[in-house]
Amino acid sequence: MTANAVRLGVDIGGTFTDVVLETGAASFSTKVLTTYAAPENAIIDGMHQVCGKAGIGPDQISQIIHGTTLATNALIERRGAKTALITTEGFRDVIEMRTESRFEQYDLNLELPEPLLPRQMRYTVPGRIDATGAELVPLSRAAVEAVVDQIAVAGYESVAVGLIHSYLNDAHERLVRDVLADRMPDAMVSISCEVSPQMREYERFNTTVANAYIKPLMKSYLGRLAGRLRDEGAACNIFLMHSGGGIISIESAAEFPVRLVESGPAGGAVFAAHIAARYGLDKVLSFDMGGTTAKICLIKNQTPKTSRVFEVARTYRFKKGSGMPISIPVIDMVEIGAGGGSLAHVDAMRQIRVGPESAGSEPGPACYGRGGDRPAVTDADLVLGKLDPDNFAGGSITLSEGISEAALTTHLGDILDMDAATSAFGLAEVVDENMANAARVHAVENGEDLSDYTMIAFGGAAPLHAGRLCEKLGVDRLLVPPGAGVGSAIGFLRAPFSFEANRSVYMRLSDFDGEQIKTLLTDLQSEATGFVRNCDAKADILSEFKVYMRYTGQGWEIPITLTEAQAMNPDAATFQRLFEEEYTKLFSRTVAGLDIEITVWAVNATTPPEAVAPIAVSRTTGSAPVTSHRQIFDPALGLYQNAAIIQRDAMEAGATAEGPAAITEDETTIIIPISRRAIRQPDGCIDITVKG
Repeated sequence: MTANAVRLGVDIGGTFTDVVLETGAASFSTKVLTTYAAPENAIIDGMHQVCGKAGIGPDQISQIIHGTTLATNALIERRGAKTALITTEGFRDVIEMRTESRFEQYDLNLELPEPLLPRQMRYTVPGRIDATGAELVPLSRAAVEAVVDQIAVAGYESVAVGLIHSYLNDAHERLVRDVLADRMPDAMVSISCEVSPQMREYERFNTTVANAYIKPLMKSYLGRLAGRLRDEGAACNIFLMHSGGGIISIESAAEFPVRLVESGPAGGAVFAAHIAARYGLDKVLSFDMGGTTAKICLIKNQTPKTSRVFEVARTYRFKKGSGMPISIPVIDMVEIGAGGGSLAHVDAMRQIRVGPESAGSEPGPACYGRGGDRPAVTDADLVLGKLDPDNFAGGSITLSEGISEAALTTHLGDILDMDAATSAFGLAEVVDENMANAARVHAVENGEDLSDYTMIAFGGAAPLHAGRLCEKLGVDRLLVPPGAGVGSAIGFLRAPFSFEANRSVYMRLSDFDGEQIKTLLTDLQSEATGFVRNCDAKADILSEFKVYMRYTGQGWEIPITLTEAQAMNPDAATFQRLFEEEYTKLFSRTVAGLDIEITVWAVNATTPPEAVAPIAVSRTTGSAPVTSHRQIFDPALGLYQNAAIIQRDAMEAGATAEGPAAITEDETTIIIPISRRAIRQPDGCIDITVKG
């Protein structure tokens, strides 16, 4: 991409749609309330706003990169298409039986999450492939036609096809797809050998069902968006951010929309990794809090942690197994219903609970004055003095403190015998503790100590809460980068074109077949490179090779990275050495006498990362100019404090601010607790550390 290219990044969130326009070295941004009925309307509005600020027309935009939570929200809220599943006889109930594991061993009333599709929407066909890919029982076209005719009569919009062991032999799934194309030409079809060609039928079937469930919604939306942008003069290429932290074409996104789940948060992780690289930070906790959710991600060595499987909508105290598994390459993070629009209530135990229900943008928190009457996190922030009611979202929305106080009193205070300020304090502490607990659990699951980490906070609500979160987690340093309020959208513009192709082929090192491995990895490299070439036909492409290995008899694998030379000249001794080195790092020992096996092979094709210039940290040059003061509640003290109000634009490099203070800008506000001090760095980052 040339240095003077005009690029637009767009992130649709649950409350706001963030739009960022970059024209060479200049950047322009805005936040627009998300329009649920037609999300593309907010994008068009935001595009015109930033083009107006830049003094250009939409026809000068050369590239649009888009990420969205629409796919995630459709799964969480069960707002997908009428979908059927076709599977192998005997496997109809796999997505309901799950893995039969209990994510909470001692809860006698444990309720497992409901499957996306009830039993009557799941159909079976005869025919069977075995674990080696050989055909055990043939599948006849007539048998498939009989099942498809039943589905056609029922009027399904979308069909998922998941047959046993199709990742090794896809002939039966492709036969089913051919019959569906003949007999239901208007239905959308997703087959597991393309969506997620990996072992473990529950995860594979569930991922394919999820893809089929949201495919009509996302395909319709992406088609409307492309048409509206053309009508407005932006006839450029449109790309989508995918969950693994890269960019794919709009055509690929429409075919595999499940890869867009977590696309918005993935952009935020890329943004945080870019900041970490500038500051040379090897251990970073990325904290992204928007209007609906909060996302927390560990970034080591300037690279977000990735995974092959993640869960949408965990229902039980952030525990693994309590959500909906999606088996795709993804940036590993924990996401909870804690955003500016998250609503609070008092439960049967007379405790304040916050989220996951959100006010969104319609009607929004009570203080928006758009009809909402229940208290949200934003209402608490307003009453606690963190927000300026006259300058919220750059002055585009005027907040009503009186309405917030009434909502807090009615729904919390009257029940618990508290005034509005105490209710707001309780609400804010609950949501901050929820986020802290999620971060602790995520760190423990990954064997990390957060006291060694630096937090990077972004998203419209994160800078309001990050200082308190650092106090709770024992994190000493916090960075709030420029453009923090639209951080995910900026991250889209930093992401490479990339696509990961993977496949399950079981092989023990004792049966190592170098020629088969070379052929398999070459095929995966070609597949992944083809997706990237759809985005950029001329760019250099790097290939990253990875295999997932375990000792024979173990239930889960660990990822092992290969160089291209090791992948193209496979050697059993090299594979064993790499596995044992990584296994020792994780478990401090190897296991003698056990064979080692490979279960999944993956190749990620990516364009080279953007070069990052390191930052020379500023020395203190003096205090930042204070424009005014207001009372802001400090939760650590439990008291309102007279806090300095500072305009971020007025802070020069080296300027400092002592807490309590609020550093304001159009898209967010940074709260500096009394325990912290801030300094502006040369790149505009606000660097917040413990006093002394």
